Amino acid sequence: MKIALIGYGKMGKMIEQIALGRGHQIVSIIDVDNQQDFDSPEFASADVAIEFTNPTAAYGNYLKAFAKGVKVVSGSTGWLKDHKADVERMCTEGGQTLFWASNFSIGVAIFSAVNRYLATIMNSFPEYDVTMEETHHVHKLDAPSGTAITLAEEIVDRLDRKQRWVKGTVQAADGTVSGTEACAPGELRIDAVRRGEVPGIHTVKYDSPADSITITHDAHSRQGFALGAVLAAEYTAGHTGLLTIGDMFKF
Repeated sequence: MKIALIGYGKMGKMIEQIALGRGHQIVSIIDVDNQQDFDSPEFASADVAIEFTNPTAAYGNYLKAFAKGVKVVSGSTGWLKDHKADVERMCTEGGQTLFWASNFSIGVAIFSAVNRYLATIMNSFPEYDVTMEETHHVHKLDAPSGTAITLAEEIVDRLDRKQRWVKGTVQAADGTVSGTEACAPGELRIDAVRRGEVPGIHTVKYDSPADSITITHDAHSRQGFALGAVLAAEYTAGHTGLLTIGDMFKF
């Protein structure tokens, strides 16, 4: 495939290495200092663009890629609140293609399946309350993480006793804590920790007076995310519309 990279930070560079190792060609690399390359013939020649930037830039990047008829794979989070409906419309009615996931790790896809199954079981055991905690590197801008939100929404969809997720405490790199642990019985609290260079840890805990059940996914590096993004690009090349991990992994 011919792949364009939008965003050339640590993730972009790792994606480049994996894509080249799998026999693909990188035809364009766009970062903050060469935005004009969206208009280049090299970018327009890409089969798929892989986009990892930030919440404020992602939506605009989608529009620029779509304008050139280029499919997009994106792991950027934080844009859904303001632009979800527009992107859905462009992909369902406008003929564009976006493969979006809050997390491209194969391990997280498996963890997500376990999370859904456990929540289904726990719907019959109301004595267990559920909370979540996510830990990421100090450079991450949004809290809670997009992955934590996705996991929480999966739980809320399956637990009758939870109506919504809410942002709980946020522990900053210097140890200061903001937010609160207080929440209503029908709310699922997500706490966040920002520490060091942690690629990502997500923990779901069901606690009762008798015992606790905890599941955790602990990423060792960004490599799993990067490989998943390239696999998603390979999948996207042959598919259209609004795509996600559930389309690629059937479990």
